[in-house]
Amino acid sequence: MTNSNVRILVVDDEPPIRKLLRVGLGSQGYAISEAPNARVAIELMEAEKPDLVLLDLGLPGMSGHELLRKWRDDGLDIPVVILSSRTDEAGIVQALELGADDYVTKPFGMNELVARIRVALRHKFQQQGETPVFHTGDLSVDLVKRIVKVEGKDVKLSPKEYDILRILVQHAGKVLTHHFLLKQVWGDSTDVQYLRVYVRQLRQKIEKIPDQPRYITTETGVGYRLREVE
Repeated sequence: MTNSNVRILVVDDEPPIRKLLRVGLGSQGYAISEAPNARVAIELMEAEKPDLVLLDLGLPGMSGHELLRKWRDDGLDIPVVILSSRTDEAGIVQALELGADDYVTKPFGMNELVARIRVALRHKFQQQGETPVFHTGDLSVDLVKRIVKVEGKDVKLSPKEYDILRILVQHAGKVLTHHFLLKQVWGDSTDVQYLRVYVRQLRQKIEKIPDQPRYITTETGVGYRLREVE
């Protein structure tokens, strides 16, 4: 699907932000619809069936969190990228837990936003089912045979390390919250420090410079992301 066939719904109560996104994303070939509040966003969602939503959390009336919860409760699985202030870590985490796909913090660069949009759309349009072998840079992960390689050499991981990597691979490019990873790997654990220890061990095994990770990056106060690199 080309950019010209992709419609993005921008939900933000600030006219300058909507204009910035209309011009910037329009120049990339995206079709843009705009909503200053949740009521208009709900109407446009029904009328235009957009491919992706850029959602501000601080809307008047029904908040961005409430709108997102409504859409997910209604069964809408449209990709949603959150527009948030740099200091609102709790709000970002809550939105991701409600089903948002990603976020950018204001002020954001257009290149960063377009990259987030492309990742979210790629997850939407890709065929269902896991890719048997995932590649990014020198890292490869065979999800069927459970084989991990770096520069063609086998890497031995513990079961928990592999589980963390597998979940990151299945959501490559997306930020995953601490809570989501803990629930997926340990079931009911809430000990973020426990997760950090395993991620540190995993980085020691797959990163050339563990303290400057190329693949598993930290989203401060939020979680982790597996970067897709050339």
